[in-house]
Amino acid sequence: MNRNLLTTLLPIVGVVFVAFLVTGLALPVLPLHIHQGLGLGTFIVGIVAGAQFGAALVSRFWSGNYADVRGAKRAVVIGLLLAAAAGLLYLGSLPFVGMPATSVAILLLGRAALGAAESFVITGALSWGLGLLGPQNTGKVMAWVGMAMYVAFAIGAPAGTALYARYGFVAISLATLLIPIVTLGLVANVRGIAPGAKARPSFTKVIGTVWVPGVGLALSSAGFGAITTFIVLLFAQHGWGHAWLGLTLFATTFVLGRILMGHVPDRVGGARVAFVSVLIEAAGLALIWIAPSSTLALLGAAITGFGYTLVYPGFGVEAVRRAPAENRGLATGAYTAFLDLALGVANPALGLVAARAGVSAVFLVSALVVLCAALLALRLTTSKGAMNVPRQREALAGAD
Repeated sequence: MNRNLLTTLLPIVGVVFVAFLVTGLALPVLPLHIHQGLGLGTFIVGIVAGAQFGAALVSRFWSGNYADVRGAKRAVVIGLLLAAAAGLLYLGSLPFVGMPATSVAILLLGRAALGAAESFVITGALSWGLGLLGPQNTGKVMAWVGMAMYVAFAIGAPAGTALYARYGFVAISLATLLIPIVTLGLVANVRGIAPGAKARPSFTKVIGTVWVPGVGLALSSAGFGAITTFIVLLFAQHGWGHAWLGLTLFATTFVLGRILMGHVPDRVGGARVAFVSVLIEAAGLALIWIAPSSTLALLGAAITGFGYTLVYPGFGVEAVRRAPAENRGLATGAYTAFLDLALGVANPALGLVAARAGVSAVFLVSALVVLCAALLALRLTTSKGAMNVPRQREALAGAD
C-alpha cells in the first residue's frame, strides 16, 4: 500500500481498532456468561449475540445518511458515545444475575446499543476514508478498516478471557464503558471531510444498487457468525482447552490476508476475489465440523478466517462502484446492512441448530450457506454490465 495512502488512513484505522476492542473483549466470554453464569440455553446465546447485529441493521440507513449529510467524523463520535452507553447497560445487568430473565433483558439493550455504535463507527469510518482517498481505493479502505476490526478481535479475545477469569463480567463492562470514551480524544484532531449529500435519497433506490453483492456478503457471513458465537461452546462441549485460540486464529489469518492481499480486489475485480474467498471459507467451516481434535478445529478456524478476509472488500468493490458519489456513505451503510441482517438472523437460527443437532452441526450448516454466496459472485463476474478492472479503475479515478 502507498505510504501516503497509509499515513492518511492510519488515524481512522486506529479509531476503528480501539472502538472495536470492546467487542473483541466480549466475544469469547459473553456466551459463557449467558450459558454458564446465567444458566440460559444456546438459543438465548444466539438471541443476545444477534441483537447487536439486528440493531446495527436497523441503524445502517440512519447512520449512512447521517455520515453523508452531517459528516463522517460526527458519525464516528456518535458511535463512540453509543458504545460507552452499552458498557453502562452491561454494568446495569450485573445486580440482576440472580434473576436471569431481567439480567439478560438489560444485556439485550446493551447489545442493541453496541450494534448501533458499530453501525455509526464503521459507516462513518468507511465514508471518511473514501472521502479522503477517493473511490478508486475502495478495496483498500474497506480492507484496512475491516482489518482494524479483526486485529481488535484477535487481541480482545485472549484479553477478555483473562479479564473474565480474574474479575468476572464486571471487568468487561467497565472496559466497554471506558475504552470508547478514551477513543474520543483520538478522534478530536483527525481532519474531517465536508458532507457530500444535500438531500435524502430513496431507500429502495440505494438498496437496488447494492443488493446483489449485499446478499453475497450476507450468505458468506454465516461462517463469521458460527465462529464468533459457537466455537467457544464447541470447545467447551468437547472439553478442549484454550477456546479463545479459535477466535484469535480466525482473526489472525484474517488480518494477514488483509495485509498481504488487501489491494487485490481493486486490481483483479471484486467479484472474482469474492468467489475464491467463499470457497476457502466453506472448506474451513467443513473442517471444523468433522474435526476429531482441537488441533484440526483450530486449523479450520484459521482457514475460515483466511477465506473470509477478502469477502467484504470483494463484494464491497462491486457495491460501491454502483452507487452515486454523493451517497457513498449511505451505499456502504446499505451494503453492510446485509452483514447485520445475516448475523441478526443467523445467530438465533444457528442457536436452534445447536440445540437440535449439536454444536458441531452449526459449522456444517454455515458451510453450506457460505457456498451459496459463490453463485452470486459468479453472477457478478459474468454480468453483462460488469466493468473490466482497468476501465473500473479509470472511471473511479475520474470520479474522485
